[in-house]
Amino acid sequence: MVEERVQRRLAAVLAADVVGYSRLMGRDEAGTRAALKSHLSALIEPTIAERNGRVVKLMGDGLLAEFASVVEAVQAASDIQRGMAERNGGQPSDRRIDFRVGINLGDVIVEGDDIHGNGVNVAARMEGLAEPGGICVSSTVFEHVGTAVDVEFDDLGLQEVKNIAKPVRSYRVRWRTTGAATEETENQLDLPDKPSVAVLPFQNMSADPEQEYFSDGITEEIITALSRVRRFFVIARNSTFAYKGKSPDIRDVARELGVRYVVEGSVRKASNRVRLTAQLLDGSSGSHLWAERYDRDLADIFDLQDELTQTIVGAIEPELNKAEQERARLKRPEKLDAWDMYQRGMSDLHKLTRESLANAEATLSGVTELAPWFAGAFAGLANVHYYNLVLGFSDDHHTTRRAALEIGRRAIELDREDADTHCAVGRAYLTNRMFDDATAEFREAISINPSHALAHYSLGATYVFRGQPESSLPHLDDAIRLSPRDANMGSFLVSKAQAMLYLHRHEEAVEWARRALRLPNFQWSRNVMLVSALGHLGRIDEARACLNQLLERIPNFSSQYALDSSPWLDDKHFRHMIDGLRKAGLTA
Repeated sequence: MVEERVQRRLAAVLAADVVGYSRLMGRDEAGTRAALKSHLSALIEPTIAERNGRVVKLMGDGLLAEFASVVEAVQAASDIQRGMAERNGGQPSDRRIDFRVGINLGDVIVEGDDIHGNGVNVAARMEGLAEPGGICVSSTVFEHVGTAVDVEFDDLGLQEVKNIAKPVRSYRVRWRTTGAATEETENQLDLPDKPSVAVLPFQNMSADPEQEYFSDGITEEIITALSRVRRFFVIARNSTFAYKGKSPDIRDVARELGVRYVVEGSVRKASNRVRLTAQLLDGSSGSHLWAERYDRDLADIFDLQDELTQTIVGAIEPELNKAEQERARLKRPEKLDAWDMYQRGMSDLHKLTRESLANAEATLSGVTELAPWFAGAFAGLANVHYYNLVLGFSDDHHTTRRAALEIGRRAIELDREDADTHCAVGRAYLTNRMFDDATAEFREAISINPSHALAHYSLGATYVFRGQPESSLPHLDDAIRLSPRDANMGSFLVSKAQAMLYLHRHEEAVEWARRALRLPNFQWSRNVMLVSALGHLGRIDEARACLNQLLERIPNFSSQYALDSSPWLDDKHFRHMIDGLRKAGLTA
């Protein structure tokens, strides 16, 4: 009996799948299937064919494709991911379809129209390492592509992957950009000229997952304390919390956030005792600089925070003298139960959904009754009203603005030495179009805490709304640099788009608005900036498509709606924005 000879060939293999496909199908099976089919037929399959590849098979939530040229494979993947970013523009985060793509160059076994073998397996493993909307390739791809494709590669090192005997060196693909706007995950962030640190969320090691808020609160206290040391550059809370629940490579964290040091640790709370472990790591090498464990009674929790912060300060910058290491202590509630409730409320506040903000309002209101001297709770409540307004959750704009201002002013009365209270009341002033007061409060917040990303952003936004877009740009850039993975990044970016629109730099406004639209948490202003800029550029078909997406979410949107919902002034800049919307077809 003659054995059938196995047919093999060298091929560039592209593997792709949909991120969170089961979740999307569970939410809307018919809609997800229809959207995926549209993406495949309108973008993905034609792109693969144009790059001289072939789709080997579709697999429900993904596909396998083969190319004779590895250069063509990388180019096709790049075109697909760029195209998907465009097609996802304006889609809410729970409905957008994002792909992960992996590419390998290797030997494959051919059976009819199908291929399999180690070359395919490695491509699938590269896909699993890719970020949503991203591309990951093997070392063989990296070595063969070189500079033939207009992309750059980040070395992810050797990766242990499932069912592959030896670790595989992999690379993340990044797109080169020449304009002012670049993806926040693509930025090459230079190290600041001062000691820079990111504090990752401390892991909750308690038996009760409901204690998560407690470890989060400890982390936030440490970030705030470090931020008050003027010689430090400290990444904002919202960016470091983007890593919560993950186990990232410390070197990746340091590179993505642009810092020299990273702090991480864990908290275990049981009865009246707490155990906290912390370690300081060198971001460039991932090596440990120090590690410590603390066992304390809960009554000593604030002393523990002070002790840990002082240790970090001393470890990062030993030459700092004692006076430079000292910081103003935060005013805290005398009762631990008030602090405990406050952390629960702030945990809900940071989720930025209608339900979570309602929960935060109820909890923080309880804190103000239990500890009416606790400024932080009033600042948190003022921010609840601010977010209800800007995220479109308020049914009574006037009442919401008034409540934010009254509560924010109470926070300032209680504590004028806290950057958060100044930022909170500043945002309340901003929503009430009290621009001089808002500017003063944001500047004071930055004076107290130079690393306060929200204060930098809010100051920039104030300059935009008061009609000084050129003055806004350095402050918005500071916010983006201080917190490159911020949950509020969509707001940072759309303010940059608004400034560019006001400056009649319409191409740049389009780029910044598109970046904002790719991020979660719907903000109608993101669509507005994109539609208006496209309208002024004469790209009417694109503008109308985005305008229709906006009107699907807010059927009664009009120029008056915009004036009622945001602190815009009915000035030449606002009218320029509305003119762009009307060119796209807005009639109201």
